[in-house]
Amino acid sequence: MAEEARHTVLVADDEDEIREVLRLYLQNAGYHVVEAADGGEALRQLREGPIDICLLDIMMPEADGYEVLRRLRAERPTPVVLISAKGQDAEKVLGLDLGADDYLVKPFNPLEAVARVNSLMRRVYNMDARPLPSSGGMVGAATPLPVSPRLVVRDLELDVDACRLTRAGKAVELTPVEYRIMELMMSHPGRVFTKQQIYEAGWEESYLAADNNVMVCISKLRGKLSDDPGAYISTVRGLGYRLEG
Repeated sequence: MAEEARHTVLVADDEDEIREVLRLYLQNAGYHVVEAADGGEALRQLREGPIDICLLDIMMPEADGYEVLRRLRAERPTPVVLISAKGQDAEKVLGLDLGADDYLVKPFNPLEAVARVNSLMRRVYNMDARPLPSSGGMVGAATPLPVSPRLVVRDLELDVDACRLTRAGKAVELTPVEYRIMELMMSHPGRVFTKQQIYEAGWEESYLAADNNVMVCISKLRGKLSDDPGAYISTVRGLGYRLEG
């Protein structure tokens, strides 16, 4: 019997111990792992592919994680988790603005890293039914189709089938997390959603503790939608956020 195809994870970090630990845990979870000790090698691995998901350390020689992410996003939407010893909001915002899907702060539990990879694999590839390079088939084909293929709120239009958002006819580039949040809010314009509801819809994980992920993501969405932060998504103090309908 032929061996079942496994999804490939690129682990790019200049610390040998971190790469080794992540490799062991990811392999134990059933993934095929390729490694890179610097940004140049990470870019070579991505070119040679196929890579289903990337774990990129920010501080790497030759080309840092931000540069690798920029070049990757210019070509394709491969899911990316940035890894950094810096946990400041500014670092997270920069990484997410460049197109990262998630952010891990060192030191981290390798089990958490695997859980985040699992979550990204489920939600990204199930969401838009892109063919995985290693599988050759369509993933998520059995996912029920939304009731309405298009959601329209003011001059925003979300094509659910194509996972595409436009504002006044112009495309708005979204990460998978941002897409799910916009789908949630545009399905219920004017409704107030708590941080927990937004987190669980966007990240498809249980909201276990308060953090800044939702705030950072909403801030990014506001910037993508308008120069006026409150033009589309408003803050309801003490409750959450709503899309003005």
